[in-house]
Amino acid sequence: MASAASTSTIPVSSEEAAPEAVVVRFAGDSGDGMQLTGGQFTLSTALAGNDLATFPDFPAEIRAPQGTLFGVSAFQINFGSSEITTAGDAPDILIAMNPAALKTNVVDLKPGGLIIADTGEFNDRNLAKAKYESNPLEDGSLARWQVLAFDISALTLESVKPFGLGNKEALRSKNMWTLGLALWMFDRSRQPIIDWLKAKFAKAPEIADANIAALNAGHAYGETAELAAPLKQLHVAPAPAPEGLYRTVTGAEAISLGLVAGAQLASLPMFFGGYPITPASSILHHLSRLKEYGVTTFQAEDEIAAIASAIGASYAGSLGVTSSSGPGIALKGEAIGLAVMTELPLVIVNSQRGGPSTGLPTKTEQSDLYQAVYGRNGDAPMPVIAARSPADAFDCAIEACRIAIEYMTPVMLLTDGYIANAAEPWKVPDMSGYTPFAVKFLDAVPEGGLKPYARNEKLARPWIKPGTPDLMHRIGGIEKEVNTGHINYAPANHQAMTELRRDKVLGIAKGVRQDVSLGEESGKLVVVGWGSTYGPIHQAVRRARRKGLDVSHIHIRHIWPLPENFGELLAGYEKILVPEMNTGQLKTVLRDQYLLDARPLNKISGQPFRIAEIEAAIEGMLA
Repeated sequence: MASAASTSTIPVSSEEAAPEAVVVRFAGDSGDGMQLTGGQFTLSTALAGNDLATFPDFPAEIRAPQGTLFGVSAFQINFGSSEITTAGDAPDILIAMNPAALKTNVVDLKPGGLIIADTGEFNDRNLAKAKYESNPLEDGSLARWQVLAFDISALTLESVKPFGLGNKEALRSKNMWTLGLALWMFDRSRQPIIDWLKAKFAKAPEIADANIAALNAGHAYGETAELAAPLKQLHVAPAPAPEGLYRTVTGAEAISLGLVAGAQLASLPMFFGGYPITPASSILHHLSRLKEYGVTTFQAEDEIAAIASAIGASYAGSLGVTSSSGPGIALKGEAIGLAVMTELPLVIVNSQRGGPSTGLPTKTEQSDLYQAVYGRNGDAPMPVIAARSPADAFDCAIEACRIAIEYMTPVMLLTDGYIANAAEPWKVPDMSGYTPFAVKFLDAVPEGGLKPYARNEKLARPWIKPGTPDLMHRIGGIEKEVNTGHINYAPANHQAMTELRRDKVLGIAKGVRQDVSLGEESGKLVVVGWGSTYGPIHQAVRRARRKGLDVSHIHIRHIWPLPENFGELLAGYEKILVPEMNTGQLKTVLRDQYLLDARPLNKISGQPFRIAEIEAAIEGMLA
């Protein structure tokens, strides 16, 4: 076991105070159960009352060769006794289950941070797979960090020996042994995990018992093996929070619940037509378990069938919903244009990932903004809103439903791989505080005759259920005549209908006011963000303001149309910085709409921004 002097925030003696926040990363082979380990550690952390944010990171390959650099799966959690808005810049603790996990993740570890490694996996074969020429646990290359290295594999086998499992089956409990050690390190209760294991393996109690034994053995090892030499047991105090009912929620879960809530507020049944694609598939999975709330889910044979079925459901009087990621949204493009032309309500969720083409299926990116705002043939305007965090996705989903129904239009809701998979605490809202937007279908011929494309004050046309007596009308993708909806190719009519569809969408901005997330309404610099960049931007601006720098943070939910006061608000700042996980797409929109010199800060690595990266850019802009 090697060690080095610590410069980490983790205390190394009992006299030092416990930290406000700790970042832990679990890393191992994709078969080592790191996502499950991280998820259960997240559960215990939430039950302990800490604020938290997580970042699951896994390979695109279904099953890369075991022990290779391509097959490493990781789960990072940042938790503490104060507000947490990101999964953390760099881990304080790295738990590496094999050499490949160590090699791909140790570069991110803080100087003086702690490495916990399973020596049982650091054999010649695994070292060669990880491209190590010598054993890093023995050659001094890890001197910048503290190292706890012991044979977790052997200790796991010993702990489950009474249950008669073969070596392969027994080693599957290794993640539970590791979780037990982590629970000891941070003074967490094992009981919720034990209850979960008993429920999960109710039909195989011997597997449950083996995993519980491994969990207890890892915890006992921490208690008895005098690990206090490099690290004391830490107790991170609960974070202050308003009273209420809380649960952890991922972005995919929050969107699913928000869509159901939106349909309930509209007093409509909901139809979801989807096709599996990473990272959007989880929405289909979650919604399929909510049938009792009037939700019908349909897994179609392809992306086009998925959106076409949702449009058909909206035509029939349900709230049609579909979801995908960038490649699937591209396939849905023609049908989105059909929804624009027919002016039917439709919610389209785009869980963005790295592109183009198949790109980086399991990595996060924000590169579909152009696609969302502009990416259809013809002038096909569509409102676009973006969630900033997993919990925020709930309200954004409701907002998407409201806009779709009140303005009779398809709406795109943008999230990304980070938001979809990450988890954070969510205060379950009191739904009595939400204003219903119940639908009023046209059910009788109005005075002056039936006009299926007549307009109300929001320029929305009436919603007519098929089969309603005397309300038969034409619908389809060919240009409609003003008011009547008959097919019409006349130049003046096309001009008028195109402008009506445009003005309807632009009218959504009326009454939408953009606020300042942190700072002042004018000054030297404003950092403008959207989507999942909220956490690192907010923390970077907070740090910069503590240093006395004149900087503020604005975060946009309504990407298109932009809020009605947004141009006036931006004009109050001397400089504008726009961090994005793309090559500068929102920056282009802001320059186009307001003729302002917005400057980009771009990251296209498949990983979220670090706070330090944005903080350095702020200081550079103000230098």
